[in-house]
Amino acid sequence: MGAGTSLDVASDFQFLLGFLPAGWEEKAKELGALRRCRKVADAQSLLRVLLIHVGEGCSLRETALRAKRGGIADLSDVAIMGRLKRSGEWFRWMNVELMRKWVQRRPMAFCGGDWNVRLVDATRIKEPGPTGSSWCLHYCVDLASLCCTQMQVCDKHGNGETFRRFRVESGDLFIADRAYGVASGIHHVTQRGGQVVARFSWSNLPLWTQPERKFDLFEHLRGLEGGRLGDWPVCLKVGEEAVWGRVCAVKKSRQAARKARQRALRKAQKNAAKLRPETLEAAGYLFVFTTIERAELGPRGVLEFYRSRWQIELVFKRLKSLLGLGHLRKNDPQAAIAWIHGKLFVALLLEALLRHGESFFPWGYPLEPP
Repeated sequence: MGAGTSLDVASDFQFLLGFLPAGWEEKAKELGALRRCRKVADAQSLLRVLLIHVGEGCSLRETALRAKRGGIADLSDVAIMGRLKRSGEWFRWMNVELMRKWVQRRPMAFCGGDWNVRLVDATRIKEPGPTGSSWCLHYCVDLASLCCTQMQVCDKHGNGETFRRFRVESGDLFIADRAYGVASGIHHVTQRGGQVVARFSWSNLPLWTQPERKFDLFEHLRGLEGGRLGDWPVCLKVGEEAVWGRVCAVKKSRQAARKARQRALRKAQKNAAKLRPETLEAAGYLFVFTTIERAELGPRGVLEFYRSRWQIELVFKRLKSLLGLGHLRKNDPQAAIAWIHGKLFVALLLEALLRHGESFFPWGYPLEPP
């Protein structure tokens, strides 16, 4: 029974390797993950050892024991940590190639428009202990498939959330929360042929009706009653350039507004900050800036698009609950970033398996092209 199980696991692992990008074994040596094959026969053995630790969540000591009993490699827990620290760039390279191979760029028809819809956000990953520093994962997913298309891992010095962290191609539509609603990031998207739907803070995004006339956001919001939607043309100033767009808004229900104001009050108390009256008033509305023209998409469609942004929150919940990404188990910076990239590697492999499962093959796997 034990031998049969071992053979089955080996067979499953070989099947999994078929999803990896071409040249992944050579890259292990090129990028320093496998400098020499002492005690580790090859890149496949190294990957199996690291996946026991990162993918299954085993401790370094348990990983060493399982690898030895499975005949994969005879390494101490200290040696496995050293291998992991050197594998961060290898994992990062495989992650990028997995996204290229398995995430198809396909337009999604939604509310009358054809765009490559990209949801972007960031989440923090904290090291253990009361003084443990945090890392930031900047993540971009495709709305049609909820597959990751771009990602970036930064230390505490790179926590700023901005559209400028992401590659933009013509036809992309980026949807994001208020942290991304600043003029420089929006300009980054529009200059590259993309569109934006972004919530914004009333104090962080100066708006104009003309290049020399300011837009009074609150005056317009106060006119919203009875579920009527706001839709007003505005522009942003970025240096000498103007980015034209619209503000789409809706008044929140009494219950939703009360919850939003309570959150704002708690945040101010936590930060020992004085809450401005405008912030409490703004909490009674939801308003977004978009570069999509009204002829392409009305205000209801724009707000529905923004509502889809919550899908990336669910992606983060899955990463943290199913893969244990939320709590970092490494104190060494090099090991920490390798661990994060390893967790993302597991997540992307799962996405590849799900994408593969969408197609039925009687023999169980896709045939390689001739």
